[in-house]
Amino acid sequence: MDAIVKKLPGAELQTHSDADKPTREEAEEAVRTLLKWMGEDVNREGLLDTPSRVVKSYSELFGGYQENPSEVLGRTFEEVAGYNDIVLVKDIQFHSHCEHHMVPIIGKAHVAYLPDERVLGLSKIARVVDIFAHRLQTQESMTAQIAASIDESLAPLGVAVMIEAEHMCMAMRGIRKQGSTTITTRFTGAFEKPENQYRFLEMLRH
Repeated sequence: MDAIVKKLPGAELQTHSDADKPTREEAEEAVRTLLKWMGEDVNREGLLDTPSRVVKSYSELFGGYQENPSEVLGRTFEEVAGYNDIVLVKDIQFHSHCEHHMVPIIGKAHVAYLPDERVLGLSKIARVVDIFAHRLQTQESMTAQIAASIDESLAPLGVAVMIEAEHMCMAMRGIRKQGSTTITTRFTGAFEKPENQYRFLEMLRH
């Protein structure tokens, strides 16, 4: 296949500078401060390595800040044998964290687009979901970010994104309602037409 490398406009807005980033030691000390605030003894055996483990865990859970969606979506393909119908990747499982309480959001994303001569590698779509999921998020923002990234990189005829997720900030604290699911959608271009939204939803059902 003939590949085209295309820079994602506005990608610099998706990345974060390390200029003011605290050191690992400062991050570990912050964890110790939280443990003390909770009433724990940071010197007891079970907690001696907890600050280091938490920082290591956070570097993975929030690794999306170190990745740029433009680099993932910048490679597209033109050899599609004239294919011009919906491309759908559904049931992309993800774990994210609520930016308000820093507790988990667990769900799945469904992403579709109508190609305009060029397509993305299917794994790239799942990768972009992961990049945004591995940042502090609101579900609404994450839905819009995924759609905008594909729109800007691929310039398709339209993009459709649906996210279904359970928010632990509702299940574990506050109202404590377990099992409730939040659904968000974003439709651009051709998917703003009701008939294409209907096709997208029908494809998800089947």
